[in-house]
Amino acid sequence: MSEPQKIKLSIADRVYPLTINPSQEEGLRKATKKIEEMIKQFEQNYAVRDKQDVLAMCALQFAAQVEQKSLHIESDQEQIEEKLGALNQLLQDHLS
Repeated sequence: MSEPQKIKLSIADRVYPLTINPSQEEGLRKATKKIEEMIKQFEQNYAVRDKQDVLAMCALQFAAQVEQKSLHIESDQEQIEEKLGALNQLLQDHLS
């Protein structure tokens, strides 16, 4: 097992020291980069000066993306179950 490592991530002009497993580093750095890009976008497109407001909007956008993906997965799973049920019925009818 890998030894924990210490890294520093900068988000909204603040540095956050973290102790992580090395396997987490790439994901955390990519997430940090996405947050920074989103902050920049909000600041350019909207008259938002308060970092807390910008961070709240980032959190809302990320949470909405997660929920939307969850809804798509549920919908896809329902469609797959319906198609498998129909296929199963066709097979049962054919075998009978």
